[in-house]
Amino acid sequence: MIDFTLPELGEDITSGDVLRVMVKPGDIVAKDQPILELETDKATIEVPSSVAGQVKEVKVKAGDKVKVGQVILSVDQGAAPAEAPAQPARQAPAAQTATSSPRRAGTQSDTSEARASPPPPSAERAVAANTAARVPDDSGLESQVEGARRVTAPDKAGVRPEQAAEEPRSKVVEITRGTRAPSEPAPELSPAPAAPSVRRMARELGVDITEVVGSGPSGRISIEDVKAHAKRLMTGAAQRGGKTAAAAEPLPDFSRWGEVDRQPMRAVRRKTAEHLTAAWAVPHVTQHDLADITALEELRKRFAKEVEAAGGQLTVTAIAVKVVAAALKVFPQFNASLDLAAEEIVYKKYVNVGVAVDTDRGLLVPVIRDADTKNLTELSVELSELAAKARTRKITLDEMRGGTFSVSNLGGIGGTAFTPIINVPEVAILGISRARMEPLWRADAERHRGSAGGAFVPRLMLPLSLSYDHRAIDGADGIRFLRWVVEALEQPFLLALHG
Repeated sequence: MIDFTLPELGEDITSGDVLRVMVKPGDIVAKDQPILELETDKATIEVPSSVAGQVKEVKVKAGDKVKVGQVILSVDQGAAPAEAPAQPARQAPAAQTATSSPRRAGTQSDTSEARASPPPPSAERAVAANTAARVPDDSGLESQVEGARRVTAPDKAGVRPEQAAEEPRSKVVEITRGTRAPSEPAPELSPAPAAPSVRRMARELGVDITEVVGSGPSGRISIEDVKAHAKRLMTGAAQRGGKTAAAAEPLPDFSRWGEVDRQPMRAVRRKTAEHLTAAWAVPHVTQHDLADITALEELRKRFAKEVEAAGGQLTVTAIAVKVVAAALKVFPQFNASLDLAAEEIVYKKYVNVGVAVDTDRGLLVPVIRDADTKNLTELSVELSELAAKARTRKITLDEMRGGTFSVSNLGGIGGTAFTPIINVPEVAILGISRARMEPLWRADAERHRGSAGGAFVPRLMLPLSLSYDHRAIDGADGIRFLRWVVEALEQPFLLALHG
């Protein structure tokens, strides 16, 4: 008998919600067979089995929240199918540092597997000698991984942990909740230069390792760098007036006044709440304007069939992405991020536009990379594909990262204007509301009425709302950017002239 535990699913993924259990007691499973469908903060992942045999007990069910290292099911390896025999255990030297090795699975989604096998004798003695492990921090930061305890095998060969971390990944051993599993060699490593022990420290402190600036050779990240970054985050939260998450007052007993129904927050909603709470601490300014898109709408309808033949939809959102991508080249301060710790502004030389998509799980923001290098047809096709993947839970985490500016279009639902919240660490976002026909005074109208020599004519007006981080962008630059977008929508030739 062996327990299959939830493996590591990525650098910043520690838990998820079970959507579907794909096996039941008595089933025969093979290695790499999907056994669990899990919803993380932003994506749905199929978790493959790292063991083969007959399922004896399933310890989770749909709706459960599970954490990395938690036991998912028990398998009798004696009943393993002949075509998928269990791999023999590989021994690890006692001097090896116990840690985990993430592995990239799929094309763009960060997932990993923990290959379960009987522990080496040295690792068993380490478990017996270390029943609990905590991560000390001399600055007062101290974290203990809930539901999973990792302990380091004693160093009997005089090798420093930093050196042990650099050993081949095939020798790395993970000890999680009493289950030891050697990891497969990672075919693709994360770009952040850090040892596995440093990455573990970052995960336990809730720090994104990719945001830490390393002080070692070639920017290598040390444990002290992770601690310093965590302290900066805490200091920044304190300067903003309190905790990163909103400190809610105790709620009254609502059942006193009638029947209530309590339901747990889903993973996407939890992540959205946390992210927007942090984003709301940014000093927002929102400016509104109207764009006359009467001529643009005629062009959109004229060329819609051509874009549909290519596999996309020529929508106002796709056109707005094209316009914004051109505007960001003219106004680079909107394609930047603030690094307050280093007292620097990071200007990005690439243009990745995120587009908010409404799904049954909540709001997701796929990212169109290098939007400034793609024509309108290419943008329309890619936007249609990403939106479909988001709504069918096929979107990957990598497809929602790296954005430099966001666009949110609520016009398909309604409304006249709104205040979009900046998708930090970006510094600006463009909101689009529903276009409607309005009377507009035109002095150059063909039919002149009245002594003023003009007339009111029906024009299709599109409401735009630009929110920006006032720490990075001044009000004058904000309205200049918005006016440039308005004029580009009203006179599409400007894109060819200036974009």
